[in-house]
Amino acid sequence: MIDKKERLASRLGPEIAEFVASQQSLLLASLGEDDFPHSSYAPFICHEGNFYILISDISKHANYLRKHEKAAIMLIADEVDTKQIYARKRLSYDVIAKQVDAEPRETVLDLLQQRHGEIVGNLRQLSDFQLFSLQPLKGRYVKGFGQAFDIKGLDDVDFVHLKEGHKKRA
Repeated sequence: MIDKKERLASRLGPEIAEFVASQQSLLLASLGEDDFPHSSYAPFICHEGNFYILISDISKHANYLRKHEKAAIMLIADEVDTKQIYARKRLSYDVIAKQVDAEPRETVLDLLQQRHGEIVGNLRQLSDFQLFSLQPLKGRYVKGFGQAFDIKGLDDVDFVHLKEGHKKRA
């Protein structure tokens, strides 16, 4: 007999994969040299359980990711597709960032180019553009009010439904 956690994983795993596939960019939070968080975005591709982004050394976040490999990412539904602005569907992860200078560099760049077009072919020829892998550690998938799930990994999904709800003020 399949337990509740396995049923949840079998239902939500494909839903999360579909949500990730529907997004073209992710929001990125990295830690700046002054210990303040810096936010940005980057187009991405998923490959073998990691997110990959191609970003310029000119950007703040490329240098920040080299100095502080801990970062956070979020994929979030577009506002125009959201019925309730306080309950936008979103997926967030704590990640470990690493610059990719060897395999699977060329494979991932090819996948990025297939997904995002010829601009990637142009950017990969520029010496200031670097490929980073973002390895998801733990995350949260929020479908709406009362529908939040702690998860781990991207391909190895383990769900814990958050049961504590919002509380009214006394």
